[in-house]
Amino acid sequence: MNLNLTKPIVFFDLETTGVNIATDRIVEIAILKVFPNGNKESKTWLVNPEIEIPQSSIDVHGITNEKIANEPTFKELATEVSAMIEGCDLAGFNSNRFDIPLLAEELMRAGIDFDMQDRKAIDVQVIFHKKEQRTLSAGYQFYCGRELEGAHGAEADTNATYEILLAQLDKYDDIENSVDALSEYSTHGERADFAGFILMNDKKQEIFSFGKYKGRTVEEVFKENPGYNNWMQNADFPLYTKKVLRQIKERMNPPKKKMTDAEKLQALQQKFNLR
Repeated sequence: MNLNLTKPIVFFDLETTGVNIATDRIVEIAILKVFPNGNKESKTWLVNPEIEIPQSSIDVHGITNEKIANEPTFKELATEVSAMIEGCDLAGFNSNRFDIPLLAEELMRAGIDFDMQDRKAIDVQVIFHKKEQRTLSAGYQFYCGRELEGAHGAEADTNATYEILLAQLDKYDDIENSVDALSEYSTHGERADFAGFILMNDKKQEIFSFGKYKGRTVEEVFKENPGYNNWMQNADFPLYTKKVLRQIKERMNPPKKKMTDAEKLQALQQKFNLR
């Protein structure tokens, strides 16, 4: 079965220095871009994270500090990566909770804005866990009937994720073959940010998911405690989370409309007429 696409979709996978979205960095990124006509375009980069890769992460993906010492930094690759995913929906394995948020952080850190407006996200892991409760390697064996060679390499994991999704569409008649339906099915719950610090309640209002204000709307908290936004902006939260908070704050305090020259003249005339 082929994916039913109305625009390109990008399958991607990241290997990283760790699992902290706000502070860890990409060491490898692989992208598989699938077009509505079935054509594919792929690219894989090793990345110098500019910080030390801990041994615990090296043990997972095998990418050492020596291996990436002379590779480009993400900032040097950001424009090319951004151009390749521009106008595309996104898909991955655990991508909603990890890969998309971390990619957003890296892009924003490089000075390139990123958001999910007009994009859909398909998390193949969520579909897999809802149906079979397994890991990526087990999923590849289950759906594709083959051992996953090169597991924990970004390129192998990316291609395996794409093949698994195609196999899932073949296997499950109750999953609709459209990006909208797959995105909805593979989403745990609606979030305002990627990392899940800000969720959406039943009234489509942003609420905090943590701390002393858990469950309360962001607008309510900002009115009660105006300094809370400043605290979060200066604390170790993801850049995208901070961006969402700034947008809410700006929405609460829209800039005053500038007066035209004619309006200024009219106001002056009214002022003097009152004297």
